[in-house]
Amino acid sequence: MLNTKTLLSTLLIFVPISIAAHFFEWGSTIVFITSALAIIPLAGWMGTATEEIAVVLGPNLGGLLNATFGNATELIIGIVALNAGLVDVVKSSLVGSIMGNLLLVMGLSMFLGGLRFKEQQFQPVIARLNASAMNLAVIAILVPTAVDVTSIGIQEPTMQTLSAAVAIVLITVYILTLLFSMKTHSYLYDVGVAENDADGQITPEEAGHEAEKVNLKLWIGVLLLATLTVAFESELLVGTLEEATNNLGLTALFTGVILVPIIGNAAEHATAVTVAMKDKMDLSVSVALGSSLQIALFVAPVLVLAGWILGKPMDLNFNPFELIAVAVSVLIANSVSSDGRSDWLEGVLLLAAYTVLGIAFYFHPIIEGIG
Repeated sequence: MLNTKTLLSTLLIFVPISIAAHFFEWGSTIVFITSALAIIPLAGWMGTATEEIAVVLGPNLGGLLNATFGNATELIIGIVALNAGLVDVVKSSLVGSIMGNLLLVMGLSMFLGGLRFKEQQFQPVIARLNASAMNLAVIAILVPTAVDVTSIGIQEPTMQTLSAAVAIVLITVYILTLLFSMKTHSYLYDVGVAENDADGQITPEEAGHEAEKVNLKLWIGVLLLATLTVAFESELLVGTLEEATNNLGLTALFTGVILVPIIGNAAEHATAVTVAMKDKMDLSVSVALGSSLQIALFVAPVLVLAGWILGKPMDLNFNPFELIAVAVSVLIANSVSSDGRSDWLEGVLLLAAYTVLGIAFYFHPIIEGIG
């Protein structure tokens, strides 16, 4: 874990490099690449700061903080892109985040963990609960598109109103899932925590001492600084996205589905894979499934409502192929995780699905309205 954090921290050198590239006009491609590399360690520091603050706040408030900031980087990039009018890129990045967490992250975790341990176990109850919630999310984003396809000339304001109503339902469900996991049925989630403690993590007796050691003001400052810097780097990233992707020979669709989600979630992805290689699949699966669930039930609806506020219309009417990709990702991820066990072959299956979809998005034509 230390090696991963050290490696990520070395990427902080790209923060001043990206700023210099912007002000000295070194070109959109260099600004795009350096700002993308700069966001990766900043997202990692946001996650670390959130975890440290959560120790002081306790399990309930700490869990709420982790749930809120779990995909803060993705949300910031989405809002910046939305404000720039790149609505289709925002939609693509949401699809890519769900795909990436369910197929790439969980696939790498199961594959690399399976190479070190013949078979790994995790809580099937939690996996099934997350699977049910993801099925709801798929239905929710499928309905607006189905309404559009099966109607004749539906008006844009009507679609936005429909999407906003669906967004409110999804946010409500997300709040209820937090209540379920942190309050009414927290014992279901305590099993994984207990196993992690037994494996050498912080014990309940040590938790109080750890909370006293945390410098709360320092970590709040780190969180605020990292958040503001991510917002600035996101402006650089989004501002050069179209020209840079054209120079690199990539479509905006492929960039939104593949590159942007990897940039925003790289630190979290590294954590999931690292703990899987330590035979802590409960935590790894929780990160992968929980993150995809947060994207579907929280980030996407918030961006819909944010678009309404910003005057940048954002709805849940996705490209049909994007919906197919999400449905396929959820289907195979639910199938693989339902039995509470994993091995390297199941990891290969998930990675193969991600590769096939990635190739398809690479050759898919540019969506109208982008570029």
